[in-house]
Amino acid sequence: MKFRELGLSEDLLKAIEEKGFKEATPIQAETIPLTLKGKDVIGQAQTGTGKTAAFGLPIIENIDLDNPNVQALIISPTRELAIQTQGEIKKFGKFKGIDVAAVYGGSDIRRQISTLKRHPRVVVGTPGRLLDHINRRTLKLGHVKTLVLDEADDMLDMGFLDDIESIIKQVPEERQTLLFSATMPQPIKRVGVQFMKDPQQITIKAKAVTTDLIDQYYIKVKQFEKFDVMTRFFDIQAPKVTIVFCRTKRRVDEVAKGLLLRGYSAAGLHGDLTQNRRSQILREFKNEKIDVLVATDVAARGIDVSGVTHVYNYDIPQDSESYVHRIGRTGRAGNHGVSMTFVEPNEISYLRDVEKLTKVRMMPLKPPSADEALSGQLSVASKEISSLLKKLSVDKFSKTADELLEEYDAKDLVALLLSKMTRNQVKVHITPERPLPNRKGGHNKFGRNKRRGGGGFHKRYGNGGGNRRHNDRRSKNNGDSHNNSHRNNKNNNSKRPNKSFTIKHKD
Repeated sequence: MKFRELGLSEDLLKAIEEKGFKEATPIQAETIPLTLKGKDVIGQAQTGTGKTAAFGLPIIENIDLDNPNVQALIISPTRELAIQTQGEIKKFGKFKGIDVAAVYGGSDIRRQISTLKRHPRVVVGTPGRLLDHINRRTLKLGHVKTLVLDEADDMLDMGFLDDIESIIKQVPEERQTLLFSATMPQPIKRVGVQFMKDPQQITIKAKAVTTDLIDQYYIKVKQFEKFDVMTRFFDIQAPKVTIVFCRTKRRVDEVAKGLLLRGYSAAGLHGDLTQNRRSQILREFKNEKIDVLVATDVAARGIDVSGVTHVYNYDIPQDSESYVHRIGRTGRAGNHGVSMTFVEPNEISYLRDVEKLTKVRMMPLKPPSADEALSGQLSVASKEISSLLKKLSVDKFSKTADELLEEYDAKDLVALLLSKMTRNQVKVHITPERPLPNRKGGHNKFGRNKRRGGGGFHKRYGNGGGNRRHNDRRSKNNGDSHNNSHRNNKNNNSKRPNKSFTIKHKD
């Protein structure tokens, strides 16, 4: 469907055309007409399907420029997503002159207060920082006409539902409420029942992964072997731009540190980092100063980096949708991508669920040996030496080179050079994590492991809340353990090839 068929004004259509969009995505085509009519909407669609425009365009259309108060509030789970959403809405509203403010933890609150004093009509924020501004009376929500809960499943997982309830109490009862989520566990549906009026539910089925652009593999491995096996694959495959996904913040830190110790250019990204540090890491990753980004699922939301060649799932995600989000970081714009998933013996059922959702059978890979990894390193070093010899002038080193050749064997000198160019196999210890719940028992019906204490939302809905302190503790937790619902594996009778093999980098 063309955007011109959705009833949007010329100012919006001009901004849409400037961004290069012509046809609405399914979630946009289904949601925008309902939202323009003032209906409450629950939208379920994968990340990357255009949900921001689905709620952003109607918000801009309905803004009253004669009213200087905040008229739309968008709650996002992470800083990165809040910043990205602000940027998108600002671009869509440029010809209508819509001011959009983003407030989030880890950034100077005084600067945010100054921004709020300029009367933005739209505010995007993370739950913790929004509450801080509400408590300081620097954010007043008495004129809000539209409330958006974006990536609601992430906010549920992160224990933000109590905070969201507190924010909603500050918003007028007569309002439009929009809820968007990649997955729709039962507690999210109950949020709709409590806070929405006759919501219209729009569900866009997950797209199958483009198999011709992304090669998907899995490796059976024990937890204590993962790090060594992964770095051996690095040496064989020689990935250029890589994201490694881990389940917890601690694991992100340990894996990133271990990679640095072994000589890889790596950095970790999660919710405990300051905003300045997160921005610096993302900037260096985009500029290829960092080759390997290690991240949690939620911290990686909002990252838009082109050219990712490899995605390594150090920990298999608990829900299948997160796997789709992860590997969607590669294989973009017609480029080839590779996905590698490390599976522990008790996690095979999770692998089957992923295959059921993606309708793709992952190919098994045999963990490479230390000798194969060294061979890969030597191949890369040889190519690097050849490239340097073509680029650099070596005349000024000739005299010293002749002296060394008189004293030492040429083969020994080259071997020494190669030894310096290969990575130091320092011993790295990664703290074991609690395994995922066994599919035959040990988890509740929504598929979350029982690690959190019970907050108010826990008591009412049985899931998703947590004992959390107020003040600034939320800004430190804006993005991590991603434990969405999962499905039972049934009717999985397709035959699987038994052959295992190693894959080398394709030149």
